[in-house]
Amino acid sequence: MQKFVFSATRFPKGLLLCEAVRPATSPLRQRPSLSVPRISRVHSRATDFLPSDLPGWTESQRSVREAVATICAKYTDEYWLERDSEHKFPWELYNDLASNGWLGICMPQKYGGSDLGISEAAVMLQTISESGAGMNGASSVHMNIFGLEPVAKFGTEEQKERWLVPLIQGKERACFGVTEPNTGLDTLRLQSSARREGDHYVLRGSKTFISTAQVAEKILILVRTTPLEDVKKPTQGLSLFYTDLDRSTVQVTPISKLGRNAVDTNVLFFDGWKVPAEDRVGAEGDGFKMVMHGMNAERILVGSEALGLGYAALRRTSQYVNERVVFGQPIGKYQGIQHPLAECWMNLEAARLVIYQAARLYDEGYGDGEYANAGKYLAAEAAFKAAERAVMSHGGMGYAKECHVERYLRESTLSRIAPVSAEMIKNYIGQRVLGLPKSY
Repeated sequence: MQKFVFSATRFPKGLLLCEAVRPATSPLRQRPSLSVPRISRVHSRATDFLPSDLPGWTESQRSVREAVATICAKYTDEYWLERDSEHKFPWELYNDLASNGWLGICMPQKYGGSDLGISEAAVMLQTISESGAGMNGASSVHMNIFGLEPVAKFGTEEQKERWLVPLIQGKERACFGVTEPNTGLDTLRLQSSARREGDHYVLRGSKTFISTAQVAEKILILVRTTPLEDVKKPTQGLSLFYTDLDRSTVQVTPISKLGRNAVDTNVLFFDGWKVPAEDRVGAEGDGFKMVMHGMNAERILVGSEALGLGYAALRRTSQYVNERVVFGQPIGKYQGIQHPLAECWMNLEAARLVIYQAARLYDEGYGDGEYANAGKYLAAEAAFKAAERAVMSHGGMGYAKECHVERYLRESTLSRIAPVSAEMIKNYIGQRVLGLPKSY
């Protein structure tokens, strides 16, 4: 029997030493003995709060689930209702996760991280979202979890020490600047520029839909350092910087939006913004490939957040329809209520299996994106349907903020749009998997 022992020092606080034991020959590949008793109970009910005994999860993932669930349980639905309604950043949860070491779950142990995989990070973000925090909770720490992967992979030793340590400790917060008003998903044609002048660059341009810029001290930003007409390929000439978000030069304007209001979204305008050359990540002109390195992981993590939101909606709704009595019996007894909710669970569970398959492949070094994209798409659609059915199952109360499900519906719309739309995912699958011609 082969054993995989994880050192306790690798894990954040609250995560116990775990030992994953895997037999040389998996019992799932053997014909089950007739003498072995079969388990006749479900792994968990939709009404359970953050169950950890889910099929396919490793001991490491279950340990992450249990530890993060303990933290998240302190923050009630009423807390998240207040934060969303008053547009207040959830500092309490953020600081709680930081003080317990969770912001560095994917970062190198050398700089204070846990050096765990995307499989564990996905469980962490699903758990935060599923606790009732939704996108407000998950987005408050999302950038810390994996946003600086380009720095961890391509930065110098001095940069890693200077940037990763305070980020993991929660002393600095970062935002990510790629999307622009005039180019959207056409990243290769972005118009923000940087011009080298001695020991610094001068940046000029704009970015949009930049999350957490109101509370961030740092920004990871992609700009063009060589004009598009002067490069052989459009992927060339883009450079990546991680630098101070200088508010004396950068105008940060919030965007009023449908949901996830505890975490700000912004437009950035800048002209004459001086950025030290030492804040450039990697070689000049190589920024695009560095940003692309983390795209599959981002899709997996956003998909896991959507999963959590969908399960939260289903949990609250299952509880409600069991208790709400109309015409003398619980409305959950009526098939018109029961069957759509059953479909929601099946959709969510199918998406969960794809998401964690994608995470496992990523951690094993698989570089293509069909499973990451498919998982994100399936999770986003399943979460939206679960949240929509939650509102409809609550009837008039589903429209009231006090029942929380309307917030889930508003937030579930986000994961269908960002960071990549359903249509672009279908384009990817059509071209890369089906072998069909490019349509754009």
